[in-house]
Amino acid sequence: MRLVERAREGDDVAFTDLVDLDGDRCYAIAYRILRDVERAQDAVQQAFLLAWRELPRLRDPERFDVWLHRLLVNACYEELRRYRRWSTRIRSLPVDGPGTPDTTLSVEDRDTLDRAFVRLTPEHRSVFVLHHHAGLPLAEIADVVGVPVGTVKSRLHYATRTLRAAIVADSQVDTVEARLA
Repeated sequence: MRLVERAREGDDVAFTDLVDLDGDRCYAIAYRILRDVERAQDAVQQAFLLAWRELPRLRDPERFDVWLHRLLVNACYEELRRYRRWSTRIRSLPVDGPGTPDTTLSVEDRDTLDRAFVRLTPEHRSVFVLHHHAGLPLAEIADVVGVPVGTVKSRLHYATRTLRAAIVADSQVDTVEARLA
């Protein structure tokens, strides 16, 4: 917390250290919410810019992580809104994905998960990622997204149910296609 206090007092080296400590985790969260490399990078950059500007007003340095994650989730929501406005006017080109390969899932599993994630709203996606990827407890997620714990539980339940249904439906389509081939 000393690092946060130094950064709050305007120490840019301390803030750079905070970015180095939290940057990868923030990017991982943003990428899983946005499912796009460039938009995730933009959201993380926006969150850290806002954090630098607003850090002197942070009352409790102990809550820095929750505060930063809230800024990040809001930046992701803004990025999704901005993307929706522009996507109606431009043609989207394919993106290669993250810089390092995800060795935990096969390409087919990642594609299935990506198709399932598209069905979630940004609010449901955020809660799911913060809980299952970032490992945050429900109460902390409620602080990050600014809703009651009951709403977090509801969104997490809905997101899990939607993802399961989408994955099951996707596997049934694959089975039918295999039979027809």
